Amino acid sequence: QVQLVESGGGLVQAGGSLRLSCAASGRTFSSYSMGWFRQAPGKEREFVAARSWSGSSTYYADSVKGRFTISRDNAKNTVYLQMNSLKPEDTAVYYCAARSLRSDIVLLSPGEYDYWGQGTQVTVSS
Repeated sequence: QVQLVESGGGLVQAGGSLRLSCAASGRTFSSYSMGWFRQAPGKEREFVAARSWSGSSTYYADSVKGRFTISRDNAKNTVYLQMNSLKPEDTAVYYCAARSLRSDIVLLSPGEYDYWGQGTQVTVSS
């Protein structure tokens, strides 16, 4: 069992940056494949970025590629999402997700994850 708590959301102007954090409980965090998703009002939850347990594999949605970076610090049981050059269309609630998976496969679908955080709001003004 793992619990995830996101933080770092807020209001930022277009072109600005934010760094989201997702702190995980549990001793086996390093064995978890991690992902970030987002959900805007009236829309389905969509994939943003994912990183395998070892960090050897990462994947980004086309809409954020080159602007967002997912990273993890296993010593701190934390995964990050650095978001640069933010756009109004990035406005959403951002969720981190985890699944115990010692594989270099990255997980892109919400249904592939077992654990979710409560979400953190990101609002980008134009």
